[in-house]
Amino acid sequence: MEFKHIPIMFDDCINMLNIQQDGIYVDGTLGGGGHSYGICSRLGDKGRLIGIDRDSEAISAAKKRLEKFEGKVTFVNDNYANIKNVLSKEGPVLINGALLDLGVSSYQLDNPERGFSYMHNAPLDMRMNAQDGFSAYELVNTYSEKDLFRVIKDYGEEKWASRIAKFIVEARKKEDIKTTFQLNDIIKSAIPAGARKDGGHPSKRTFQAIRIEVNGEIEKLKNALSDFFDVLAPGGVLAVITFHSLEDRIVKQLFTELSTGCTCPPSFPICVCGKKPRGKIINKKPMVASGEEIENNSRSKSAKLRGITKL
Repeated sequence: MEFKHIPIMFDDCINMLNIQQDGIYVDGTLGGGGHSYGICSRLGDKGRLIGIDRDSEAISAAKKRLEKFEGKVTFVNDNYANIKNVLSKEGPVLINGALLDLGVSSYQLDNPERGFSYMHNAPLDMRMNAQDGFSAYELVNTYSEKDLFRVIKDYGEEKWASRIAKFIVEARKKEDIKTTFQLNDIIKSAIPAGARKDGGHPSKRTFQAIRIEVNGEIEKLKNALSDFFDVLAPGGVLAVITFHSLEDRIVKQLFTELSTGCTCPPSFPICVCGKKPRGKIINKKPMVASGEEIENNSRSKSAKLRGITKL
């Protein structure tokens, strides 16, 4: 299967990064190399891009797409959360900009073998890095009812989380839950028929929650964002695309912290904390995809883009 992933809000991302010809940039979620192609196209001879992805198939696809920029691009098969370690190995101490396009790629969703989607019958997997040992199969078949409830409630914001967790535990007593369609049927049976009429596919939130837990997406996000901000040179930009409220909330809160100065109570006549803002938020309200883009790529509907400049 060909690795396809349409870059979300392409022009907005590239414009936000304000690319300098001789700058050093990081695409922390390389995917098929769509956004990276736009970055590389604007780099001069001394410019450099470091493309990171935990999915080796994404690395292979991006190498083909970016082959005309050979010499400007370094490919790293790793988790973007390890950005400081990656940079210590690759040379640059500070970078001029970074982009993170969070969540799962279209290729991963559409490839039945990866087990991300409730639309295809496949072995339960959902690992972004196929070399990781822990998959959705282990989660669904070994987590306690309490932990299943926590994951589905916290990461899926699913109001039927308690019933779904209970139904999963009951079902696996009879046999292991091995496929996406098995899990799909269990989720459908847990949600009352009347509640299934609204809110999209009944499995959407639970599958999202399991994927997030399997890949540690939320758990490492805040620290990863802080690390990316730390390695920005003054004037450097960090741009982040999120696809659900949990991610967006973390990005928004951290950007607010980084751009906030004095935190002394209003009653204090002078500042005693000495705290100064470290960054400036580029867009107070998140940018969203245009109607035309949503029409051409339905997965852009929930995307939000936020950016911050390091002072």
